Amino acid sequence: MALQRRSSSTRTRNERRNALLAGYRPLPGAYDELMAPDGSIRPHWEPFLAEWSSLSSDELQRRFGLADRHVRDTGVSYRVHGDLDESDPLAGERSWPLNHAPLVLTGQEWQVIAAGVAQRASLLDTVLGDIYGPGRLIAEGALPAAAITGSPDYLRPVQGTAGAGQLQIYAADLGRGPDGRWWVLNDRTQAPSGAGYALENRLALGRAFPDLFRTMNVERLAGFFQGFRAGLVSRARRVEPRICLLTPGQMHESYFEQAYLARYLGFLLVEGGDLVMRDGLVHVRTIAGFKRADIIWRRIDGDFADPLELNARSALGVPGLVEAVRAENVAVANGLGSGVVEARALMGFIPRLAREVVGEELILPNVATWWCGQPRERGIVLDRLDEMSVSPAFRAPGDGLDGGTVLVADLDKAEREALRARIGERGLDYVGQEVVNLSTMPVMQGGRLEPRPMTLRVFAAATPDGWQVMPGGFCRISEDCDARAVTMRAGVRSSDVWVTSDQPVEQVTLLPSPDRIGIRRIVGILPSRAADNLFWLGRYLERSEATLRLVRALLGRLINADDQAPGHGETIKRLANLLVAWGAAPTASKARSVVVQARSALHDLDHYGSAAASVREARRTASVIRERLSVDAWRLFGDLQRQLADPGKATSEGEAFEIADTGLKSLAAFSGLSQENMVRGAGWRFLDIGRRIERGITTCRFARHFVENNAPGNCLDALLDLTDSQITYRSRYMLGAALQPVLDLVMLDPYNPRSVAFQIEQLDAEIAALPSLNDDGMLEEPRRLALKLAAECRTAEASRLDRTGILYFEQLLMGLSSAVAERYFLQNSTPEGSRMTRLA
Repeated sequence: MALQRRSSSTRTRNERRNALLAGYRPLPGAYDELMAPDGSIRPHWEPFLAEWSSLSSDELQRRFGLADRHVRDTGVSYRVHGDLDESDPLAGERSWPLNHAPLVLTGQEWQVIAAGVAQRASLLDTVLGDIYGPGRLIAEGALPAAAITGSPDYLRPVQGTAGAGQLQIYAADLGRGPDGRWWVLNDRTQAPSGAGYALENRLALGRAFPDLFRTMNVERLAGFFQGFRAGLVSRARRVEPRICLLTPGQMHESYFEQAYLARYLGFLLVEGGDLVMRDGLVHVRTIAGFKRADIIWRRIDGDFADPLELNARSALGVPGLVEAVRAENVAVANGLGSGVVEARALMGFIPRLAREVVGEELILPNVATWWCGQPRERGIVLDRLDEMSVSPAFRAPGDGLDGGTVLVADLDKAEREALRARIGERGLDYVGQEVVNLSTMPVMQGGRLEPRPMTLRVFAAATPDGWQVMPGGFCRISEDCDARAVTMRAGVRSSDVWVTSDQPVEQVTLLPSPDRIGIRRIVGILPSRAADNLFWLGRYLERSEATLRLVRALLGRLINADDQAPGHGETIKRLANLLVAWGAAPTASKARSVVVQARSALHDLDHYGSAAASVREARRTASVIRERLSVDAWRLFGDLQRQLADPGKATSEGEAFEIADTGLKSLAAFSGLSQENMVRGAGWRFLDIGRRIERGITTCRFARHFVENNAPGNCLDALLDLTDSQITYRSRYMLGAALQPVLDLVMLDPYNPRSVAFQIEQLDAEIAALPSLNDDGMLEEPRRLALKLAAECRTAEASRLDRTGILYFEQLLMGLSSAVAERYFLQNSTPEGSRMTRLA
């Protein structure tokens, strides 16, 4: 019986294996990573196929879903520029396109790749040192001057500057040719991207196939990041340096990765506007004044780093940064000007440079490249033009190439002749390269594996012990079967890279050993921009909650209330009018019914006060401080946005009510996360200050709308409902809603967490805990206003509180909001900002 079961199991596995490989055939003229030319599976792929064959189709799809859910829940994304809805700053975000099958490579093969990438990184670093230093290579004719000075990435102002062009991280794009050899397709030295995506690919597939990951002894990635961070720290002059990751901002295509790496490595994520020069040093604008930055890992192009000495049009950089670098007061990685060796114009010279500079042959050869700025090489390209691809020599596109590479064989006769003429007229703008057929790897398509062309990006970091290569990377996979390298375009899939070992892999962590950890309770500095965004995140979340409460209160009364009850119609009317005044819904004359108004308040992005619009703004604001939010918090944003994205779901009062109620539960979950999980540092305070100010303003507006001397009891009930104070009121008074008790509860009761008084008390305490820049003991404006608000509220009486008095509190809260912004967010935009000169 046992033998029969084993036989049946084996047969099932074989059937699943055959189903996975049905029709899988290597592409003609291309090396296939999975399958040998004779149709056999390469040995190092067998454990992978065995695991997948052991899983049913449903279980395999469930595993894929785990990986996809990780990508979705953590918000792994990239930005597509072009066809964007400018009304939605997040419209260009696309979920990271993960291929569920990894590229599997043996440790023995990886040793060759790693050695070749480390050799190339070291070589290019040495070449950069010569270009911005003695210039021996140009003087001796090893490099033509025009190939350097003709590049827009050559930065003359940093010539002779220590650290100019120095590489700290390098990436190489590799492709495997039909003979099985790996070739370097591109060098990435400017600001290499993708290391964070490689890490996320690993986490996603590790979540889906943890047993397979361990069985195959896949090399870990944490050691690479540990070495990279140690390399950065070694360049600083202080024992505990402040390392900043300089990002172009949330509109950059890889902003997610930048925020993710900043959080993973413990760096401060900053934009150019967060940094300022003082006395020759670079400082971060923080809520506690200016704090010195020691190391800047830039993710902006070098020429955008300083509008004073480099690109005057740049709004991304730091005025005066070059001067700070020149004085060796800050280290920049990669060094300014490093992008000059990324140009394809230099690729043709790399083999010779390897021999002359380091006395070695390249371990990983270049794709054969000819720069057309030299007569002999230009002649070769023109003679063999039909066999080649033609690319821009530098970052600036060559005429007629639109910034990309063209395959000459795909051009018609007129286009070829036009290209030939342009190369003849201005050859220095073009390079010709041999066309490489890329290898293929398996992708899951329609329930079975199919081969697709791919390239491999590998990363190397300069560490105190030399160059360290990430044991992995990520693959870009084409959507079609054209294996020619030049056909790889945007919109491809991405795959993890598994480097296997014969031995169990050592566990590596970025955390220091326990005996080296010094105890501290300091949360860290908070940049002014981060404080600003946390503040507005709190306000937008509270604004979203207010709209959802309005919709729920309105629909709840439509569904449950007795039409004959006194004041019922008046309450419905006031709630609907409040939605209009809130900017959440169209007027009754434009809407067919109150239900239409409620649906608009839930879903209509054209109304700035709608729940969907407020949640969109909250998520946009959160995306700027993504490195400060947990995965759980980001998941809640995604859930909430999806709940409000489809107006087709709210076809009836009950369905719309359910959407509003579910949205409020998600907001309550976020509130719980922030209250229970966030350290009570400055970041939490600004998030909470934003919520408290918005809740106080909202409650004042609700109260003004419903409070009148002769207001029906139903209207006061609605006010209690909107402020979530029904239970407290009933337990305290045991009677119907009356004006003065309701006003006292929602406006002046310091023990009611939804009241205006409670918000003011909390604001007073939190603003008092924020840092002050005054040395004379005098109160700063936010503190003075908070004290005034608290005093006014403590001495107010419900019997004397009318609409004018409520408006007075509302205006004081708005004034407090402005004071907080001017003091903490707009440091150098006001005269007071000039006092922020404390340096640390």
